[in-house]
Amino acid sequence: MVFVSEDGSISPAMETPLLFKEDDDMVEGNVDYKGRPVRRSKSGGWLSASFIIGVEMAEYFAYYGISANLITYLTGPLGQSTATAAENVNAWSGTSQLLPLLGAFVADTYLGRYRTIIVASVLYILALGLLTLSAVIPSLGSFNCHNASNSSSIPCPPPQIQVTTFFFSLYLMAIAQGMHKPCVHAFGADQFDGSDIEECKAKSSFFNWCGVGTCVAITLTIMILTYIQDYYSWGVGFGIPCLVMVFALVWFLLGTVTYRFHVKCAETQPVSRIGRVFVKAVKNWRITSSALCMDMESQDVLPYLGSQQFKFLDRALFAPEGSMREGKVCSISEVEEAKAVLRLFPIWLSCLVYGIVYSQPPTLFTKQGLTMDRFITPNFEVPAASLQVFSSITVIIFLCVYDRVLVPVARAITGIPTGITMLQRIGTGIFFSILSILVAALVERKRLEIAQEKGLVGYPFQVVPMSVAWLIPQYLLLGVSQSFTITGLQEFFYDQVPSDLKSIGLALYFTIFGVGSFLSGILISVIESATSGNGNESWFSDNVVKGHLDYFYWLLTGLSAVTFIAFVYFAKAYHYRSRCQTYVS
Repeated sequence: MVFVSEDGSISPAMETPLLFKEDDDMVEGNVDYKGRPVRRSKSGGWLSASFIIGVEMAEYFAYYGISANLITYLTGPLGQSTATAAENVNAWSGTSQLLPLLGAFVADTYLGRYRTIIVASVLYILALGLLTLSAVIPSLGSFNCHNASNSSSIPCPPPQIQVTTFFFSLYLMAIAQGMHKPCVHAFGADQFDGSDIEECKAKSSFFNWCGVGTCVAITLTIMILTYIQDYYSWGVGFGIPCLVMVFALVWFLLGTVTYRFHVKCAETQPVSRIGRVFVKAVKNWRITSSALCMDMESQDVLPYLGSQQFKFLDRALFAPEGSMREGKVCSISEVEEAKAVLRLFPIWLSCLVYGIVYSQPPTLFTKQGLTMDRFITPNFEVPAASLQVFSSITVIIFLCVYDRVLVPVARAITGIPTGITMLQRIGTGIFFSILSILVAALVERKRLEIAQEKGLVGYPFQVVPMSVAWLIPQYLLLGVSQSFTITGLQEFFYDQVPSDLKSIGLALYFTIFGVGSFLSGILISVIESATSGNGNESWFSDNVVKGHLDYFYWLLTGLSAVTFIAFVYFAKAYHYRSRCQTYVS
């Protein structure tokens, strides 16, 4: 059998691992960076994973160092309105979360995960460097304009070159993280041999430690960078993530000699196989179900039990002429791969409103906090974006409680090894997200009432005498929600796709939040247009005392409740795909 490396090149050295089957210390199907067979005791495992977890923490530190406080920069130095800034943040965030699909495709088809991580890191550094330049170079910065009416200086609109440079670097960063995110998790899991019992257990722990590590990184970046950006310098606040990614790239390369690289048989790429099934099914749309059954019986082929769903894809088993000639038809295993992916769609669709709710903390939650009393002491004011740290801390604590306390208790009651099913875990998180946005609506209503009582309606920039601590409960509830839903979605989309599609499965998970961000931006745009006519203040008015964010939060609460009911319906109808599922071809 001929093996190819991740970049697609055939190497004789790739065949050698099969010669060492008798040696238990050899890891079959894996080579080192020079294409040589690897020993279990000298490669992979936690040694390699430590490098990869460090890289992932750095990437999350950099990404959230920009995204967590982005709306403040857009409404501040770039002078955008609240609605426009929220739309831009949602558009960028949505693009960022959709690009992992492209990154996974590039990694699986062309570069391989190792090379993709390196390319993504270089693009990250370039993007963050340009972002820093757009904020610090005087020729790209903002200046004061002279106001002839009162002889005072007012901030000028930012030069177009500053805006162009900023958004170019922002979307270059989106491309970089789209290549980075789906590969780091998968490459880290590659360092553990699934056929070895001990390493299989360690692989499960690897994902847990990745979750804890990323939350620690998010907590640090929100506590440190948002303060630097708000009260010291945006240039320094953007430059630190750039330096972190430089160190991360060096750290990743230092681990190269320890990494295991999977080799695989030369075969059609999984994305191509799935696409081929849909194309052939469409071409054969005239073929009836009865004709399909008769032909399969004549071929002595028994349909797989799961194929009772999405039977229209069974038409891909026919050649255009109606004969089952090899090369002209798809195998049953290929059809079942396509069905496995399609089966995820109702769950994916019913989670999109959760993606909308998930996009609120770095946008409207942060803008909400900017209008409230953020002083802890007379001389220390908390950055509004730093409140997001409460969600991250909640995730860190709750994941430990969930793993050590809730799962054993639930396991004793249900008899399920994981305590509850993946879809039950996701649904529980969606329920907590409804509570979070409900609390946000109530707090916003209270803020507006206090502003009216104090006569602040005509003073849009006056701080409302209401402690920002009122926002903490909605962040805590969202953190509990993320502990259930985020990790549940990761496990679900990784587990319920065929083995060749694990990267694509994780990429599909990211698209929930990408599409959710786009939908949030569209929703804000439509509401802004509908409520700002005839000289009225829109729900997202720059005068946040006259606006009505509470109405928007109530709308999200209603949408979340409706989609939660839909999710429960689809979850009850869903049939889990066995981890050991095999297909007849």
